This record gives sequence, C-alpha cells and structure tokens, in this order.
Amino acid sequence: MNTIAAFVGRILLALIFIVSGTSKLFDPVGTNAMIVKAGLPDGLALPVALFELVGGIAIALGFMTRLFAILFAGFCLLTILFFHRDFADPLQSAMALKNLAMAGGFLCLFAHSQMRWSYDSMRLARRGDIATREAEERAREAELRAARAEGHVAGVASRPATDGTTYVTTDLNGDGVADRPRRRWWSLN
Repeated sequence: MNTIAAFVGRILLALIFIVSGTSKLFDPVGTNAMIVKAGLPDGLALPVALFELVGGIAIALGFMTRLFAILFAGFCLLTILFFHRDFADPLQSAMALKNLAMAGGFLCLFAHSQMRWSYDSMRLARRGDIATREAEERAREAELRAARAEGHVAGVASRPATDGTTYVTTDLNGDGVADRPRRRWWSLN
C-alpha cells in the first residue's frame, strides 16, 4: 500500500508542473508579462515553461528524482517570494500555502527518492545486479587461480611413460582431470 501511495503522490506532484509548463508554452506572451510584472527579467517564459514540463515528466517517470525534487522545492519557495508575497490577500495567502505544501512534498520526495516504479529504482537494481555478477565472476576467477596454483605446487603428479620418459600432468582448470602431459626436460633421453 505504501508503494502505491508513494507512486500516486509522485505523479500528483508532477502533474501540476506538467500542466503548468504546457500552458506556459502555449501562452508565452502572457507568461512573460506576468514574470516582468513580478520584477524579474524579460525572456524567462520559455525556460520556465520547459523546466516545469521536463522536470514534471522526469518526476513522473522517476528519472533523476532527487535532483528535480530539490530544484522544484526551491522553485516553489521562489514562487512564493516573487509572486505570492501579499499575505493580506486571501487568494495570495492560499497560493503561498499551496506552494509551501508542494515544497514540503518535494523535500519528502528528495528524502525518499528511491521508490519502486521509477527509473531511478530500476537503475539502482540494475547496478546492484551488475555488481553481484561482477563479484561472482571475481570469486570464480579467484577459485580458478587458487586451484591452478594448488595444482602447480602440491598436486603435480608424474607418471612414467612406457618408454621410460617421465611425464608431469597437471589439472589447470580444476575439474579433477589431468589436462595434458608435459615432458620434464631433465628426463629426456
């Protein structure tokens, strides 16, 4: 149940920014006028709209969740500072509280970003699988090296050939079967 609630919460937090970014993209002139009226520089409409849209989609998909969550938390707080600072107006006060609550939601998302049903959690699981596979491969290679060393030091067996030459057999791959006989140079006739 917690997984479903976290997933739905992440989608709902992202949805407001996806819708807002899309509406800003369709009305850049009105958005730019509102930004200039707040005392901010001209020309921020398109970057803000793209940030909201791309960031909202990233949050919805769970891609780079921590980065976008902290950026959106700061964005919500800056929105209060620039656009909703007239607390005497009940509408502005409500908008400020809404943005404050969203900033809190994004801070929670920042703290608990590695949740299921997100790209980040799939990437983390994949990274864990790769690390496990690499550790198993290193352990197997170490066992093979140890078996080879054991065969060269303690398990070297020699057997005489029918012609009187002594051959040394070793088990290099550790399967318990001698690989191929090698002639000792000192027993050559």
